[in-house]
Amino acid sequence: MTLVDHDKLLAAVRLLIEAGGDDPAREGLRETPERFLRAWKEWTSGYDEKAMDVLKSFDDGAANYDELVIVRDIPVYSLCEHHLAPFFGVAHIGYLPRERIVGLSKLNRLVGVLSRRLQVQERLTTQIADALQTALRPHGVAVMLECRHMCMESRGIRQPGASMVSACRNSSQSPRAARAPAASWMPRPRAAGTTWSPWTCASGTVPSDEPPSATRICAAGHSPRP
Repeated sequence: MTLVDHDKLLAAVRLLIEAGGDDPAREGLRETPERFLRAWKEWTSGYDEKAMDVLKSFDDGAANYDELVIVRDIPVYSLCEHHLAPFFGVAHIGYLPRERIVGLSKLNRLVGVLSRRLQVQERLTTQIADALQTALRPHGVAVMLECRHMCMESRGIRQPGASMVSACRNSSQSPRAARAPAASWMPRPRAAGTTWSPWTCASGTVPSDEPPSATRICAAGHSPRP
């Protein structure tokens, strides 16, 4: 967290409590500013870490391996940069190794580093995929996030239970396995209240009511990209 005068931060939190209609001096709130600042430092600790530093890879584990490596249901906890409200859910990550593999726990750490920042889900999805592509140079990477957003559930339209799904795929000129439908490992979200981010490719936009198969090739032969 950026160094800012601690007393000013405490005063700002007290002022925010007052703006909400409560008394920051009452017993239950007296220590809240300090507790909030400690929590805020943890919630935004991803700014103090670099994604590449957690992606320790190995060049002796991918020989003769030409199948997907998949980790599903990685917890995601982040803060929406528009309202500072939480969004949370799970990430599913798959990649097809070329020469290097990464320790599976490092995928969880990567999600943690990038999500402990002020984020939007779409950017978080592509940042995860781009980091893996840069670190491993695999044949292909696919990432899907399914998250609930408190900025939508607790305010505004107040639609409890709605979730957003975002997906990203990076690939090189890869073997057939890299172009296999992502539906084979990416779980399909529940239909009610789910929003798909549309995909675009050289031939146009995939309709937003269609799940964006992360490894699908469009009719013109182009790989979709968000």
